[in-house]
Amino acid sequence: MANPTTTRKSFTHGEFGVAIALTVLALFSLIVAGKAHSSAYSFHALLFAVVSGYFVYKIVDRYYRRPAEPPPLEIDGKPNYNLGPIKFATLAALFWGIAGFAVGLWAALELAFPVLNFDLPWISFGRIRPLHTSAVIFAFGGNALIATSFYVVQRTCRARMVGDLAPWFVVIGYNFFILIAGTGYLLGITEGKEYAEPEWYADLWLTVVWVVYLLVFLGTIMRRKEPHIYVANWFFLAFILTIAVLHLGNNAAIPVSVFSSKSYIVWAGVQDAMIQWWYGHNAVGFFLTAGFLGMMYYFIPKRAERPVYSYRLSIIHFWSLIFLYIWAGPHHLHYTALPDWAQTLGMTFSIMLWMPSWGGMINGIMTLSGAWDKLRTDPVLRMMVVSVAFYGMSTFEGPLMSIKVVNSLSHYTDWTIGHVHSGALGWVGYISFGAIYCLVPWLWNRKGLYSLKLVDWHFWISSLGIVLYITSMWVAGILQGLMWRAYNSLGFLEYSFVETVEAMHVYYLIRALGGLLFLVGAILMVINIWKTITTSEPAAVQSDRPAMAPAE
Repeated sequence: MANPTTTRKSFTHGEFGVAIALTVLALFSLIVAGKAHSSAYSFHALLFAVVSGYFVYKIVDRYYRRPAEPPPLEIDGKPNYNLGPIKFATLAALFWGIAGFAVGLWAALELAFPVLNFDLPWISFGRIRPLHTSAVIFAFGGNALIATSFYVVQRTCRARMVGDLAPWFVVIGYNFFILIAGTGYLLGITEGKEYAEPEWYADLWLTVVWVVYLLVFLGTIMRRKEPHIYVANWFFLAFILTIAVLHLGNNAAIPVSVFSSKSYIVWAGVQDAMIQWWYGHNAVGFFLTAGFLGMMYYFIPKRAERPVYSYRLSIIHFWSLIFLYIWAGPHHLHYTALPDWAQTLGMTFSIMLWMPSWGGMINGIMTLSGAWDKLRTDPVLRMMVVSVAFYGMSTFEGPLMSIKVVNSLSHYTDWTIGHVHSGALGWVGYISFGAIYCLVPWLWNRKGLYSLKLVDWHFWISSLGIVLYITSMWVAGILQGLMWRAYNSLGFLEYSFVETVEAMHVYYLIRALGGLLFLVGAILMVINIWKTITTSEPAAVQSDRPAMAPAE
């Protein structure tokens, strides 16, 4: 390697191009801030200017501080993994998780006690509800996905992540998108589309970040030293690619002006509804399922020190899941203006999805064959295995609720809320918690977690919270559906809408209690992670993939 003191430093083409682009963006944002049609949009433009300027400063500062030679791909014959962006995304996931769970608890309390909105528009239920969903799904879940995908792709490919600036741009740029989206909801800036509320300028920024994410991930796979692409990487890649397509299709919009936050979606009427739920259900299918299955296929075998139960089954699971999921969206639009054939198509593919989903569940749980005793002593592994059980339960309940006769009772009720949260809290939450519990000691080179007892407390407290949450919503939803369809002897509705709302009060209190317990468990996790980073003893260098070979 050349001597850094004698090699001349210079900007790379990528650094120079990024610095110029960000400088132009900062100047343009200042112009927009001065001429914006609303103070909220002006605030966002100023944020763009400040963050763009900060990025330019860091690029220049990094140029003067770094050695002349780029970071080596290998050190003493071993890959020189890039862990900095992964650490950032891991800590960001914890931060946004606590924020998202807390806002969700407040939203639940507002439903039980509407006076808690205090007549303040920025904390009304209509604004904090999308703040909660985006903070939990995209901020907590998204950062967990970025962190784990960057870690897994490097380890399973035995190669340093492609790019030096690019991974940092992905993690910081993505969290800046979260900041813009979240503050936008509170300020009333929204497209009003489920799971796709950010306006046009936030969508454009996310598009750039996501393309860089795809290039970094693909480039790392192409640089791999392993001839085989491990199955977790296939799921991560499907998640990244499909979310890109969904984002571009559903968020196609025409801005009123560059000086206005308002835009109009290019789709209209029933076509807009169809595109929205093609996006909405596949955001669940590929963001909240495929990506987290990538976590499952790496972290459960790694933690259990057992090979994947059936590598052939994982391949069948992958291809059948990604083919079937993309067609299931119309089941959200039963009994609407959508053509009946499209509704039936969505229902049919939803029912077929039960098979590959349970194939993945069986593969995850049966990976513990020969290591079942670890569930008694390792609460992290227990948490991840329970997450797979929740995945199986949710992917049975979802196809059931897509059947038209069942949907006629469940749709627009709190049964749907219970279903969503059995997947969100039990599957997505627990597999993310388990992955982070695994990652932190590896990233910060610690012997282990600060306290497995705290993990045990986290597991049992949050499990009780999940049970209270989803059972209360199941009962509330079925009660709602039955009350709405009850008629008296004269053919009039038996109950007014206000009476159905009144009947929900006790269940909303139970739901809020369940959310509180889940939040308490997450706070215990943050304490445990913080103590692990700051006080635990260093460990020997971690090996890449013990017991990761396929079983067949």
